[in-house]
Amino acid sequence: MDLSAPLPNPDQTTIKRVLIGIFIVLVAQVLFVAQDVVMPMVLGLLIAQTLRPVVRFAEKRGIPSGISAFLIIVFLAGGLGFGAYSLAGPISDLVSSAPETGLKIREKFAEYRDEIEAVKEASEQVEELAQGTDSPGVQKVVVQQPALLSAAASNAFVGLTTVVVALILAMFMLSTGTLFYEKIVGIMPLLSEKKRALRVIYDVERQVSRYLLTITLINAGLGVAIGTGLWLYGMPNPVMWGCIAAVLNFLPFIGAWAGALALAATAMVVYPTLGGALIAPAIYLSLTILEGNFLTPLIVGRRLELNIVAVFLTVTVWGWLWGLLGALMAVPILVVIKVLCDNLESMGAFGQFLSGRPAADEDVQEEGRAG
Repeated sequence: MDLSAPLPNPDQTTIKRVLIGIFIVLVAQVLFVAQDVVMPMVLGLLIAQTLRPVVRFAEKRGIPSGISAFLIIVFLAGGLGFGAYSLAGPISDLVSSAPETGLKIREKFAEYRDEIEAVKEASEQVEELAQGTDSPGVQKVVVQQPALLSAAASNAFVGLTTVVVALILAMFMLSTGTLFYEKIVGIMPLLSEKKRALRVIYDVERQVSRYLLTITLINAGLGVAIGTGLWLYGMPNPVMWGCIAAVLNFLPFIGAWAGALALAATAMVVYPTLGGALIAPAIYLSLTILEGNFLTPLIVGRRLELNIVAVFLTVTVWGWLWGLLGALMAVPILVVIKVLCDNLESMGAFGQFLSGRPAADEDVQEEGRAG
């Protein structure tokens, strides 16, 4: 073997892919470690993009952006605070009654008692093997877990802090008007690049703001519809379940089923028969299916239709990074990335992957816009 022979030069494409992979890993690490700082910033940006059309509407009618932004954020914060205060009692009761709910659910499934007992005995045997014997020479290791209410209160405090910081940041971003965009455009050296950057920025803002505002209004309407349906059926705390449905609907796939399962567990305690208890989650699921398959595609259109695989992977990754709040923000973040990809030629291939439409349809639409 000739050690003096020169080593082959690696392909530039391979080097580029390796660097991109390293960059993605570093970004994920930063997002995970600095989530207490980055998460409120991202949420504030999404809130600002959602409310920007409202500020623009007020500005066209002579109301300065600073005043309208302050009033809108104060109104939003007041509404969220009043809602949180009103729902704190029912949600606390729901969490604290979880053990009792579990026992009553077991009573509903009394015909499966033999199978449940078999599983219970097997779990007890595994627990005895894990704990060992009670002899003096054996030391038991007991893991203390925080109470359910304490953990929920801690998570609620973290979420409240994140929302407060995000609202303040959104107010500042809305009140400055186009100053932030002007700073970005000012970085570009050439006039042609400034014009192109300004066009991309406004296109991204218009599409993202319309989508986020529309989806927010649709989810609010869904919450009202579910709350009304449960109220007509006689389900306790219909307002709470409507709010839960509106929030969880930002979480695709999992959100509807999670809300329906929680509602089913509670309904089994309220209604004496299993059939009567299943009507409440049936109302919940039927309305979410109607919204997801007919109403939202009709209103939003196919312009920002997303790949199901990309949505699932995005929700999984952001849920792993930032928990429930990250999972709720996953689809809005993906929409922002999709719009950026549609407006940047260098990211067009990735934008096609994120799209839920065939590439031929996108090519036809691009030709139509060009024509």
